[in-house]
Amino acid sequence: MSLETQINQDIKAAMIAKDTATLRGLRAIKAAILLAKTEKGHAEELNQEAEIKVLQKLVKQRRESAEIYKNQNREDLYQIEVEEEKVIEAYLPKQMSREEVESVIKAIIAETGASSIKEMGKVMGAANQKLAGQADGKTISEVVKSLLA
Repeated sequence: MSLETQINQDIKAAMIAKDTATLRGLRAIKAAILLAKTEKGHAEELNQEAEIKVLQKLVKQRRESAEIYKNQNREDLYQIEVEEEKVIEAYLPKQMSREEVESVIKAIIAETGASSIKEMGKVMGAANQKLAGQADGKTISEVVKSLLA
């Protein structure tokens, strides 16, 4: 079952249950998928990798917004962003812990033979490919920097 089909079914269920927080998050996902499908150069259907990228982008937006709202003492808006983030994260593959990411990146560094921070790009490319959807880019970048420094 495609993500879009699953989202549509979950929207119906959330409407019946009158779960407004879940409904907001699901509608955000649906809107983002529709936007991605109508972008120039995209296929009629999104593949799983493209769907994951869309979801990761939504989660990142929610985190950034929540942080801004928290800094501005807007607890009401902060709570909305956190609720939506949780709903969206439920559709992403399980995220790896920092220790798991570290072990994978150590293996990539051994494979590529990278030894200095100058070779970070090579390691990041391989790491982003291998860990796509399982870890966010910020965590990957931090781990690569710490291991190559």
